[in-house]
Amino acid sequence: MNPDSGDPVSYCPDLRDRVSLDGSWLGRPGLLYTPIQCPVLTVVDLVLVGLAAVAAGAVNALAGGGTLISFPVLTFVGVPAVAANVTNTVALCPGFVGGIFAQRRDLAGQSRRLWLALPIGALGGIAGGLLLLHTNERAFRTLIPYLILLASGLLAAQERLRRWLVQHPEHHARQASLLRVTLPVGSAAIYGGYFGAGLGVILLAVLGLTLDDTLTRLNALKQTIALAVNLAAAILFLFSGQVVWSAGLVMAAGALIGGSLGGRLAGRVRPATLRTAVVVFGVVIAVIYLVR
Repeated sequence: MNPDSGDPVSYCPDLRDRVSLDGSWLGRPGLLYTPIQCPVLTVVDLVLVGLAAVAAGAVNALAGGGTLISFPVLTFVGVPAVAANVTNTVALCPGFVGGIFAQRRDLAGQSRRLWLALPIGALGGIAGGLLLLHTNERAFRTLIPYLILLASGLLAAQERLRRWLVQHPEHHARQASLLRVTLPVGSAAIYGGYFGAGLGVILLAVLGLTLDDTLTRLNALKQTIALAVNLAAAILFLFSGQVVWSAGLVMAAGALIGGSLGGRLAGRVRPATLRTAVVVFGVVIAVIYLVR
């Protein structure tokens, strides 16, 4: 019961806010807080999101696009769309660290690029995160199918982009100024903080078109920038009151397990085949969002 009015309330330890049973706001929001109905996740729900995180971690390790699996499952079990995106970002963020560690040698000699790109990536991630937190729930749910279709399209084009970059190293005749990378990387980072799926493809395209270097080194740079974007957004989200911690902790463990499994399966599973499956899954999910 609300001690002030006597109205029934539901307490949400995950979201740290009070809402009445009809969804009206009873507590005073903080700087980043948004009044939303508290999701109550059952054991079955947690098992589902945990398995989705295992699959997402494995897919990210092998081909990318794990968010297209984990995010829809969170909304399927009843987590509001904005909170699902916030929780997904926080839960899957640790998975980027493994990719950076595996490619650390390819970052040698790129310190000047890192000093410029990492702050831009972090600021863009924060800007995108703030934009997400201030997006109306209904508006974000309207955007979901189009964001998923965009991410699916980017994932589908990933291999073609890689081949083009390998086959056309002369795509620009002169070394581009690092300052020319600022705007496109910043724009990609804002998108990454807002939704994130397909961020790696966008960053690789931006870096490949503006910097003259090998695909391996550009990929390592891309991974590092993506970590900065997601880490900055995740830290912001920790103070938003929108992280569903019961799901987030289960997903974080699942993503780490999935990433380990993905590393062991490398060489046994064709990334192109897995990527196609994820793209098809993403398109199906987007259509379901559009028609329901």
